[in-house]
Amino acid sequence: MATNTVNHALLILLVASAASHIAYAGDPDILSDFIIPSNLSQANVTGTFFTYTGMRMLINADPPKTFTVLKATMEQFPALNGQSVSYAVLLFPSGDVNPPHTHPRSAELLFLIYGSLEVGFVDTTNKLYTQTLLAGDMFVFPKGLVHYQYCISNDTAIAISAFGSASAGTVSVPASVFTSGVDDDILAKSFKTDVATIQKIKAGLAPKA
Repeated sequence: MATNTVNHALLILLVASAASHIAYAGDPDILSDFIIPSNLSQANVTGTFFTYTGMRMLINADPPKTFTVLKATMEQFPALNGQSVSYAVLLFPSGDVNPPHTHPRSAELLFLIYGSLEVGFVDTTNKLYTQTLLAGDMFVFPKGLVHYQYCISNDTAIAISAFGSASAGTVSVPASVFTSGVDDDILAKSFKTDVATIQKIKAGLAPKA
């Protein structure tokens, strides 16, 4: 009986521990209106602190030559710390792609404001969900799932993505697999190919000089 009681207690502790980790998987709640960086004092904070001007470059900008992301996360905009929100503007030339990637700390709500995109994500059963978006459409990519966007416009496509985290994080599938230092033999075995093919892929993903 005592053994069963101990086992039940251990099981409850294990479940509680797992639940607490799940609860804190997103941004933590804060106990103040906002968080001030250590190099500022409350007296020195003005409306400027809550203003981000990094997107001004979009106004009257030339069409992008390559896929470009402009971010407004906690890193670029410190006032977002603790606010559980961030944005990105995605700029696509015709035929360009935002390669498969994930955001480990947030879902992504994409709003297409110009052009057309093919978008898709893969769930944990390996099922692919795709959709063609036109200007004015929205699409949600569930938290942590691999997804992509591909510009099928004859012209530029522009989208705004909202995240439920001040730092959603981005894990690029090609980069994390092929440029992170995983051994060539391991990759060749994993993808059922040869080392020479893996090295060609790595060379293609290497930063241009």
